Amino acid sequence: MNRTSIARPTSRIFRAFIFAAGLDRFGMAMLRAGLVIVLLWIGGLKFVNYEADGIVPLVANSPLASFLYDHPAPEYRLHMNKEGEVKPANQEWHRSNNTYPVSYGLGVVIVGLGLLIALYPVLPQASAIGSALLVLMSFTTLSFLVTTPEAWVPALGDPHHGFPYLSGVGRLIVKDCIMLGAAILTMADAAKTYVSQIND
Repeated sequence: MNRTSIARPTSRIFRAFIFAAGLDRFGMAMLRAGLVIVLLWIGGLKFVNYEADGIVPLVANSPLASFLYDHPAPEYRLHMNKEGEVKPANQEWHRSNNTYPVSYGLGVVIVGLGLLIALYPVLPQASAIGSALLVLMSFTTLSFLVTTPEAWVPALGDPHHGFPYLSGVGRLIVKDCIMLGAAILTMADAAKTYVSQIND
């Protein structure tokens, strides 16, 4: 399209677009900070029992991760605790399932990724590596949509069940599409910064 054929907006509207166009670096900083906050917070919660219990359906049904548990799916369905609920018998089953050590290990990984990404101001190459690893983790998490039955509304009478009707678990997982895009952007930005430092 010919540039001269585009009607120029009013000066006030055009200034708003110019202002918005200048927010790209601030936006990238906010995106990176958001990733760090989410990773440190969610990673830290992996050391709490209710969060460890909650990820069991995801791990137990995954061909990539089910080997980490001692009991096969769907046995966990008889031993799930609601958030905030304490049932000692269920917690004992989770201990025998290796639920808590697996969650703690995952927490260490997630917190580690957050710390790597946070190193951008001093070690952009480490930040780029952290973002690249987060890309891989996001793909793994998104694969749970395929492998986890609880990701979809069950057939309990409502005609809206199965694909594409995401359950609460499924809605939580699909948000990693945003995490994936953010990780790719922060990886590219950190890598660009590192390459610029080397070339200067």
